Amino acid sequence: MASLNRIVECVPNFSEGRDLAKVEKITDAFRGKEGVKLLDYTTDKDHNRCVITVVGEPEPLRDAVVQAIATAAQLIDMTKHEGQHPRMGAADVVPFIPIKNVTTEEAIALSKEVGKAVGEMGIPVFLYEKSASAPHRENLASVRKGQFEGMAEKMKDTELWTPDFGPSQPHPTAGVVAIGARMPLCAYNVNLDTDNLEIATAIAKKVRFIGGGLRYCKAMGVDLAERKQTQVSMNLTDFTKTPIYTAFEMVKMEARRYGVNVVGSEVIGLVPQQALIDCAEYYLQIENFSSAQIIENRIAEE
Repeated sequence: MASLNRIVECVPNFSEGRDLAKVEKITDAFRGKEGVKLLDYTTDKDHNRCVITVVGEPEPLRDAVVQAIATAAQLIDMTKHEGQHPRMGAADVVPFIPIKNVTTEEAIALSKEVGKAVGEMGIPVFLYEKSASAPHRENLASVRKGQFEGMAEKMKDTELWTPDFGPSQPHPTAGVVAIGARMPLCAYNVNLDTDNLEIATAIAKKVRFIGGGLRYCKAMGVDLAERKQTQVSMNLTDFTKTPIYTAFEMVKMEARRYGVNVVGSEVIGLVPQQALIDCAEYYLQIENFSSAQIIENRIAEE
């Protein structure tokens, strides 16, 4: 595929992580499309969720995302969906991130174009983050509160929760979707050697900003039933101000009070290179390090 001149990243989250045939059909929307490049997709059985990372020129990316959402709406029945991750729709959240030669305003406009198209499918759309039409809709957690099962009742409050696009009631099987523009974030999870979800949740409450923790951290406890472990699942919304290593160390510190150990961590999707360089600098105590010292970066500059 030819190089992209204007790059927008999209990281749609779909409420399917167990039926891989369905995941592949949804992901097909991004394969073999001019102006669109599929970078990564991951599934999680415990979360019952798929996270896709794709980049592209604004217009072809828009069309591919709309196609993926339409496919998800056909394949995923939210009345039968169970998983550890909060969710409100087959296509649950669809963020657009400006990467190259694209402004935040253009990413916002793109999110609204997609929102309009999805609304015309009969799926309600709430604009969130930088696209939000009201302050109380900026935070995804606020929009998603109540999840699929409680969304019909929530949307009866027409003053606060009339959708930006689409009908005033959730789609019977596809639910509701949040679409918006935001800056890059790091989806980062830390696993614990306990199956006690109350402990993971308590740690998450201490680490996240709303609980008095790290400013740019959202966190929750998740049960990893197959592993007989639990997890502190985090979104770091500004890794330059709340680095990955800071979140990791705080989870370890809080875990000690419960006699719990960290047994591993994971990155979901893709992260900016600088976020990992920051970790290397911190743990190795490298002085005066520059990304130009990474051989692949120097080669790319030639």
